[in-house]
Amino acid sequence: MDTLNLELFGKDPKVQKAISIARNVSVTKAPVLIVGEIGIGKKVLAKFIHNRSNRVNQPFEIIDCNSDPKFAENKILGYRDESTGRFIKGVLEVANNGTVVFANIDGLEDNFQKRLHKILNELDDYDIDIRIIATTTKNLSKLVGSGRFYRGLFTYISSNSISLPPLRERVEDLESLSVHLISAHCTDGRSLQLSKDALDKILNHYWTHNIKELKAVIENSISNCNDDIITEEDLEIGEKKTVDMMSEEDNEGIRLMSLKEAEKLLIKKALIHTSENRTQAAKILGVSIRTLRNKINEYRNNGNAFFVNLR
Repeated sequence: MDTLNLELFGKDPKVQKAISIARNVSVTKAPVLIVGEIGIGKKVLAKFIHNRSNRVNQPFEIIDCNSDPKFAENKILGYRDESTGRFIKGVLEVANNGTVVFANIDGLEDNFQKRLHKILNELDDYDIDIRIIATTTKNLSKLVGSGRFYRGLFTYISSNSISLPPLRERVEDLESLSVHLISAHCTDGRSLQLSKDALDKILNHYWTHNIKELKAVIENSISNCNDDIITEEDLEIGEKKTVDMMSEEDNEGIRLMSLKEAEKLLIKKALIHTSENRTQAAKILGVSIRTLRNKINEYRNNGNAFFVNLR
């Protein structure tokens, strides 16, 4: 496990620096914050830190903070089952002596962020010894500055911060990862290669879901390929496989809605995904920055809470 299956992370200097930090902090008890976009491997890196620590044979628990607020709170702290009256322990107790990963920690409700911070600082009083790892796709420092994330909790989790750069910024890794994934998923003995046009299409795509999306595209292209060369036509990028590539972290789900609702939801998701960088969000959406600005103003004027609070 020490190698972390590096083929699935790449050899970009920024990635190598992130892995080096992960190795160094794994031998400590200090909390760790892992920052990166959807599908980049944050949970895998968290597992790597756990497996390199002296807690490797102890529990490893993940709680998705983007889930229903009450469910997340119960999962963390425990709750009493209404039908049996039995108390169900939360992950803070279940993982005693092990590691707890707060995935998408920015998803916790404001009041619970403060409560969790207080509880984490009092764990020793309850003879609970756990390693805390948090992940986020957001710029938490920016959220703290705008009053949308509790400063005390941020200070607690961010003493060791690891950033994973997006896949689209690592052209060399994109090519090597594609080759590796093709080799790894050719289980029928075939030896496939990428055509130049197919590789160009991969290198020029905006990989919103990063390695997770690339893996899904490669697996599908292998199924589509009837020859020894994967062509541009074999790659279904940004087309009918988009829904299948949605990350488990992207938990809005798919439901029937009006085009106007769908438009608003897509704009919201693009802004969240880019930590509210409007230029990048406009690029993802395929619209001009002026069009995006007008839409934001429209939703703000209609009183939509997300857009009203948008900085």
